[in-house]
Amino acid sequence: MPKFRSTTILTVRHKGKVAIGGDGQVTMGQTVVKGDAVKIRKLMDGKVLVGFAGAAADAFALMERLEAKLKDYPANLPRACTELAKDWRMDRALRRLEALVAVVNAKHTLLVSGTGDVIQPTDGILGIGSGGNYALSAAQALAAHSELDAEAIVRKGLEIAGNICVYSNGNHTIEVIDAE
Repeated sequence: MPKFRSTTILTVRHKGKVAIGGDGQVTMGQTVVKGDAVKIRKLMDGKVLVGFAGAAADAFALMERLEAKLKDYPANLPRACTELAKDWRMDRALRRLEALVAVVNAKHTLLVSGTGDVIQPTDGILGIGSGGNYALSAAQALAAHSELDAEAIVRKGLEIAGNICVYSNGNHTIEVIDAE
């Protein structure tokens, strides 16, 4: 079975806003099977935004679990993500899930992985997926050397990644919330 590849997810915390965006391309092997997938989701009435890279079904399973953890720890996103990462690493079925999630709220930007990682980038900029490093590099440069806001940086970073990474495209979904 060909391996599914896809995605550039980028989140930027800049000038009082947090933006997260993702491209819409899903590929299987060397074939684009979908160009308009939505890989950004709102949780907790839009107070938490999640972007996922990897297998879609795995990512949806993780988001359901994250939502349950957010209900257990509604005012503590890092704790909810840490509890998710612990379950993901320790549970035999969850351990097989192949995805990464970027999670943001007004205070935090977090990367959660199946190896137990919960990482908060120092500069508030995070890129995941096959085009994540391209988008991350572009966003870091734009944040440091332009007057663009968070949403515009995410848009431009995704555009740049889509021009480099064959597993990304120009069909973007971007969500923005106020930062604290």
